[in-house]
Amino acid sequence: MELFADRAEAGELLAERLLDAHDPVILALPRGGVEVAVPIARRLDAVVEVLVTRKIGYPPAPELGVGAIAEGGEPVFDMALLHRLGLTPESVAEVVRRERHELARRVRVYRGDRPLPPLEGREVIVVDDGLATGNTARAAVRAVRRAGPAKVTLAVPVGARGTVRSLQKEADEVVVLKTPLDFRAVGQWYAYFDQLTDDDVLRLLGRR
Repeated sequence: MELFADRAEAGELLAERLLDAHDPVILALPRGGVEVAVPIARRLDAVVEVLVTRKIGYPPAPELGVGAIAEGGEPVFDMALLHRLGLTPESVAEVVRRERHELARRVRVYRGDRPLPPLEGREVIVVDDGLATGNTARAAVRAVRRAGPAKVTLAVPVGARGTVRSLQKEADEVVVLKTPLDFRAVGQWYAYFDQLTDDDVLRLLGRR
């Protein structure tokens, strides 16, 4: 299966599948989702903003995500994984507290004192650079729903098939360009997949 050259190219291709959107608000999940979302917003002549999310990590191995949280929402947990690890949501409460603190810090970095655009009654497109476990996307979609939008679309260039199916129960529509059988990680489907910084995000949004 052909690779995306980079996130910007993936966003341009994804935009072609979103042309029917009506005056949408585009919310990008940082950091990689921002680089995908900017060309979409340009093509759709739409507002783009960051929706900050944070992974909730397994305390002995924080890189293993047991859930996620998005601004304006509540923690979302992979309950099957928690059970296998012998954990409960209560047992990772301290991790959640720390991630809420870091989430608030990143909101200040990316938006300052500006709130998210009004979402009630609007069509909202949530954008990320790919779906592996789907925890952050699930947390984001649920947080957006709390604001009362007319429609929530999740748009990603590539995703694991099982994750895409599960998120079709969360969003009104999931738009994905590739669902490869041999999916192992999001980055494997990009020829260039560098790690972005906060400064990169601000530059992409025209705030640097």
